Amino acid sequence: MDNLWSLLNSINGIIWHNYVLYAVLGVGVIFTIWSGFGQFRALTHGVAVVRGKYDDKNDPGAINHFQALSAALSATVGLGNIAGVGTAVALGGPGAVFWMWMIGLFGMALKMTEVTQSMLFRDTEDPENPHGGPMFVAKRGFAKMGLKGLGAAIGGIFVVTLLISTITGGNMFQAWSVGEITENYFHVPSVVSGIILAVLVGMVIIGGIKRIGAVAGRIVPFMCGMYFIAAVIVLIMNVSVIPEMLKLIVVEAFNPSKADGAFLGGTAGYALLWGMKRALFSSESGQGSSPIAHSAAKTDEPVREGIVAGLEPFIDTIVVCTLTALVILSTGAFNRGPEAAFDSPVRVVALDGDGDGAQDQTPDGVPLWTISQDGFEAGQSSLPGRTEKAAKISGAFQGGEDVFVIVEAHENANTGLKLHRLGGEAVVDQDGQRVRVDWGSFSSKETPVVANGGTELFVDYPGPSLTGHAFDRAIPGLGKYLVTFAAWLFALSTMISWSYYGEQGVVFLFGLHNKGAVLLYKLIYCVVIVVAAFGFIRTDAQLDSITALGTGVMLWANIPIMLIFGAQAMRAFHSYFKRMAAGEDPPHEAPPITDVVEGHDV
Repeated sequence: MDNLWSLLNSINGIIWHNYVLYAVLGVGVIFTIWSGFGQFRALTHGVAVVRGKYDDKNDPGAINHFQALSAALSATVGLGNIAGVGTAVALGGPGAVFWMWMIGLFGMALKMTEVTQSMLFRDTEDPENPHGGPMFVAKRGFAKMGLKGLGAAIGGIFVVTLLISTITGGNMFQAWSVGEITENYFHVPSVVSGIILAVLVGMVIIGGIKRIGAVAGRIVPFMCGMYFIAAVIVLIMNVSVIPEMLKLIVVEAFNPSKADGAFLGGTAGYALLWGMKRALFSSESGQGSSPIAHSAAKTDEPVREGIVAGLEPFIDTIVVCTLTALVILSTGAFNRGPEAAFDSPVRVVALDGDGDGAQDQTPDGVPLWTISQDGFEAGQSSLPGRTEKAAKISGAFQGGEDVFVIVEAHENANTGLKLHRLGGEAVVDQDGQRVRVDWGSFSSKETPVVANGGTELFVDYPGPSLTGHAFDRAIPGLGKYLVTFAAWLFALSTMISWSYYGEQGVVFLFGLHNKGAVLLYKLIYCVVIVVAAFGFIRTDAQLDSITALGTGVMLWANIPIMLIFGAQAMRAFHSYFKRMAAGEDPPHEAPPITDVVEGHDV
């Protein structure tokens, strides 16, 4: 398994090089200027379109604008907002939030452009069930240039990256996150959560895009509203520190972050990396996934749906991700102090797993170290009780919690400091008595030393657990119930939308009428949910490796397609608003909101 993570990290190191991030941000700036800052059109005209003022039942498509937006949002407003933001702040620090904002702002232009392109080239052979996405842009766009073979090849390459992202970020990340937070709070085995999720997802995706759109249209407004209200309550409770947190976000976007509590510090570049990676994963801007859902919209105006799509990064990143980040920062969850103190200091010792008297090493020959304590063998220590404050928030240790101590060793390339985490797992017997901590290993050419005298024990809150802990710090128990419930809703909505994205890739590869291939894909998709929930992901870094792979390969495939056909999207964009300014196709009276949500207005 270690070899797998090493391989993924090597691949991600290439596809997520800083220059790639600069290029994506640069493309967003290009389309922002080219469209005349079209983001602001999304916040005005886009709202009117979503409200149903331009809906026409005679237009080709399967679902209305609101349902298309909901289906796409159900994929973007998901656990990336809970787990992804937690990971970004935990590893990148407050400055990561600033770079999330940048991706949110310029991502609106990316999203408008890629969706407009897909609408221009979508396949409406079956008007009630259209198909679109970057693969169709490449196939049909290059065919018009007389390069049919090239278009099919590039479209096929994009589909391969789409399926990778569907399985990793759209499926495994969601299943693991739900299993992690449910087991953490309610001690339900993660595989049980996986089975339940698989059944629920299967019941929805069998019905196709119309059922997905209908379900998303109900879930998304409810889950966003619920989460928004809870987050605002917490921020009101901590309103006095909000200005300081906002200042910290801006300052640490361009300056190194100092180590504080559980936070190990970081360089400005590290904040940029984590902020942009998490925002791109959460908003899917430039990734090419959302255009697949929007291509099912009932409209004959490609730009109209593109404008609607521009709302996604604003809602997802500027609003929801910011709320999550401010909750984590204002409650002190990201730089929390130790939750327990050892009676006698722990120390770092050489790892001798074979018992042959020789220190174990990595395949590269780097020495391995672990933790020990007087009265315990190497790799074990006592498990102290939580402090009174920590126990009030999280209760007593139940067993299975991931814990860590901070050690000083070689320079951490990510933070510029010499601090690292050395993790272990809390062990509690059947009677609830604390037994010990089973420690993992740490590789370093320098002899590590436990920081702060070796008495401080921290609890790790990977992914969604950090957000839950932040809510619990404000109102004990709120994170346990709110974030767990939200995680289930977010994961369910995301997984049903991503299943559709992958399905459209299968349709592109095997043909519209190959029902067997589509059914097999859906079965595999549901099985992967259960497999992912088994819990082989243990840390924030491993979680990031899974999601970064899927998001990264899609960006590499889709950004060139956007640049090649971007001029056509921009011509359509400016032509559309000239016609709107001339009074062509004026809006009609908005239909009842219930009809819009249910799709009865079309």
